[in-house]
Amino acid sequence: MSVHELKRPAVADTAQWRVDVPQALEQLRHWAQVSPLQPALRHKRHGHWFVWRWIDALRDVERLADGLRQQGFTEDSRLALSGAFEPNLLLLALAAQHLGGQSLTLPDNLDPPTLRKILGRSRPTHAFVQDRQAQQRWLEQGQTLLDFQQLLGPVDTPQRLKRWSQGAQLWSEEGTQWQTGLTVLLEQWLSSGHSLAFPESLGSASRDRREVAPSGLVLSAGRLQRLADEIDSRLAPHGTWRRRLCDWAIAHPEKGLQRLIKNRVRRLLGFHNLHFIWQATRTVQAQPTPTWLTEFKRDIA
Repeated sequence: MSVHELKRPAVADTAQWRVDVPQALEQLRHWAQVSPLQPALRHKRHGHWFVWRWIDALRDVERLADGLRQQGFTEDSRLALSGAFEPNLLLLALAAQHLGGQSLTLPDNLDPPTLRKILGRSRPTHAFVQDRQAQQRWLEQGQTLLDFQQLLGPVDTPQRLKRWSQGAQLWSEEGTQWQTGLTVLLEQWLSSGHSLAFPESLGSASRDRREVAPSGLVLSAGRLQRLADEIDSRLAPHGTWRRRLCDWAIAHPEKGLQRLIKNRVRRLLGFHNLHFIWQATRTVQAQPTPTWLTEFKRDIA
C-alpha cells in the first residue's frame, strides 16, 4: 500500500471521480465524542479481524493529515485513491478532506493508456494505490512511491478482535471500480454510526461475510448481481425437485418448513442478521433480483 506524489498541474477535471461528503469530518468527530470506545471499522488481515474504535479512527485521520501535509498536500491538492475499500483508504480520504483538499477514486484495473488518459484529465497531486500490479502501472507513469505507514507515523497497531458485538454491522465488499461508491459508503457509515466491516479480499468475501453476519450491505448494482449469482449457485439446479422446494420456501416463508429452508440458505450466505441492502434507484439490473434479496433492498435516490 503506497502513496504516490504527482506533479501538480494548474487545471483539472475532477467531477467524475470526486468524493463529496461535506459533513464527514463533523460526523466522525461526533461519533468519536459520543461513542469513543465503540467499534467503528473492522477489517480482516492475515486471517485475523482487527478493529478501529471511533476515537482511533479520528486520531488516525489527524495523523494522516499531518503526514500528507509534510508531503506538500494543501487545500489545492487532489488525492487519488485506487483499490479495495478498507480502513486505510477511507481514513486517507477523510485526512485529505481535513486539509481542505479533494479525494478522487480511480479503478485499480486500468490499462496504461487509460490510466494515462484519466490522470491527464483528473490531474491528482498525490495518490494512494493498494494493488501491487496497479502500483507498477503508476510507477511506469514516472511516479514516486511513498509508504502508507510513513504518513501515519508510529502508532499502536489496530486491536485484534476476539468476538463480535451484537450491534448493527454494515458490510462492504467493493472497491474504487464503483465510481460513486466511496461517497455512498462514507455517507452510510458516518450518518448511521454503525460499525463498518471489510473482507480480507474479494476472494474471501463470502466466508468473511458469514463470520460477520452483517445487518446491512452497501453495494453497487454489479455487486448485487454477483451476489444474486452466488445465491443461485448455492441452490439446487433449476428443474429439480430440490430447487422447486427452495423456490416454494422463498415464496411462502410464513410456514415452518419453508422458513427453516430459507433460513438455512441465508445462514450459508451470512444473511441471517440482514435487515437491508442499500442500492441506488437509478441502476438497471441485467436480471431480476431474487425475491429474498428484494425484501431487504432499500432504494435510495
